[in-house]
Amino acid sequence: MSDTLFKHILVPSDGSEPSQRAAHVAVDLAKRLGARITALHAMQPQALVVPDMTGGFTYLMPDELYERAVKAQARTITDGITQLARSANVPCDTVTMTSGVPWQAIIDTAAARGCDAIVMASHGRTGVSALLMGSETTKVLTHCKLPVLVTR
Repeated sequence: MSDTLFKHILVPSDGSEPSQRAAHVAVDLAKRLGARITALHAMQPQALVVPDMTGGFTYLMPDELYERAVKAQARTITDGITQLARSANVPCDTVTMTSGVPWQAIIDTAAARGCDAIVMASHGRTGVSALLMGSETTKVLTHCKLPVLVTR
């Protein structure tokens, strides 16, 4: 289907239930359109620090251990989307990266991979938690020029 509306859909996921629902929507949409998907998981850099004996700070867990843990989590998340896509006969690539700014990683990955749409979840936070945590979805919507389908 060379005349389809979308040919390549980016599916960012943090592994949460809302993100898993968004992946289902993205795979279904891609199947209907004859499109392909790219699953993205942007891992957070280690930020938890504790005071050390010298008066400075050190990371809560050794870098190697943290790196192994977040890479294993990323594999689990992207493998789940890959399996979902495979079961629907939808081509799927995966991208994992470390980024302290997930919304920018989403936009940059979409551009680098030639995606023409993004399907992502909104966690529906409100009040103080929305104010403190911010919304990666809102930031993508604000800064991205591509169509973004937001699921709940």
